[in-house]
Amino acid sequence: MATTATCTRFTDDYQLFEELGKGAFSVVRRCVKKTSTQEYAAKIINTKKLSARDHQKLEREARICRLLKHPNIVRLHDSISEEGFHYLVFDLVTGGELFEDIVAREYYSEADASHCIHQILESVNHIHQHDIVHRDLKPENLLLASKCKGAAVKLADFGLAIEVQGEQQAWFGFAGTPGYLSPEVLRKDPYGKPVDIWACGVILYILLVGYPPFWDEDQHKLYQQIKAGAYDFPSPEWDTVTPEAKNLINQMLTINPAKRITADQALKHPWVCQRSTVASMMHRQETVECLRKFNARRKLKGAILTTMLVSRNFSAAKSLLNKKSDGGVKPQSNNKNSLVSPAQEPAPLQTAMEPQTTVVHNATDGIKGSTESCNTTTEDEDLKARCLKDGAPGTEQPPLQACSPSLLSAPQPCENRRSLRSQNN
Repeated sequence: MATTATCTRFTDDYQLFEELGKGAFSVVRRCVKKTSTQEYAAKIINTKKLSARDHQKLEREARICRLLKHPNIVRLHDSISEEGFHYLVFDLVTGGELFEDIVAREYYSEADASHCIHQILESVNHIHQHDIVHRDLKPENLLLASKCKGAAVKLADFGLAIEVQGEQQAWFGFAGTPGYLSPEVLRKDPYGKPVDIWACGVILYILLVGYPPFWDEDQHKLYQQIKAGAYDFPSPEWDTVTPEAKNLINQMLTINPAKRITADQALKHPWVCQRSTVASMMHRQETVECLRKFNARRKLKGAILTTMLVSRNFSAAKSLLNKKSDGGVKPQSNNKNSLVSPAQEPAPLQTAMEPQTTVVHNATDGIKGSTESCNTTTEDEDLKARCLKDGAPGTEQPPLQACSPSLLSAPQPCENRRSLRSQNN
């Protein structure tokens, strides 16, 4: 199927069905190709409402997605431009988020985590071979093709992805999600493909114990932890994780990007390519329990923000992001679930995949809130433009975003451990 933008009418080739999600400028609906009856997810963008910068982001996203054809990547099948609207036709993935599927399993082991990260690394290796950097790897962007056992993990949402020249390192702007940002991005140093590997290291850590390596209620302190690479493997939960798994995490979470393992090298790591003999098969019940709480924490606030953005209540959304909060609101995905059938998705509020819904929050200090699972994506294009013009990274502090504390009134055991460690860092 062609993936170049065409001038034919979308409805000549596709029949539209129910809505799967929506955002401020787009709606996603299930559609069927008339000549084949194959189901897809059509992201319909109202281009009349887009700014010039949003038009550029849309073109960049479509251009990048056309390049990528891999079983572990949500594929763009068609791109159709009409008067006032642009249609992007993607795979329809029905399995929901990977992390939600894990907590529903009766059995989950280190070997299962190895299988997950293997597929994620396959997708990252593919995009890196095409000189693409994703810049927003996180749980919300890891979907399952179907509800069938053993369904493929698929990487989604290339709204922040950029094109680079080989192993080029440059300042491409401050972009990403707080808990998954690499040290070089936070330092505003030149960066490239290694930022995706750092995010993979954070994801792998969570896959193994159900909570993130970097955590603090104050985002400034969170960023300081990340820049210092201040994480550990505390007892008792890490006692049953194999040394090989810890070794791979250490190679992924290496502060110096030049010394960080590549996706291709990680795929050849014994814990990944020889998991049947290297990775433990022991069921990790505490990991599942902690991961269930981790999933809950990242849902509610995103749902609230989605409602605000869809209703164009930007001032209220900004107020929520700026707010010092003691309870109740949690972050959630802000643009992936549009490709997922709502019947498969546990969260009551869904949101469409925007060209890129950008939230830039230039707060000052003292922001409190649980930032370990904050998934509000930031892309500071203005900072990027200033830095490129000046020929060096800017001196401004990166945007800070308020995230939320625990969903439960009292911290749970796995949360207590992370909180105590963050205070000791």
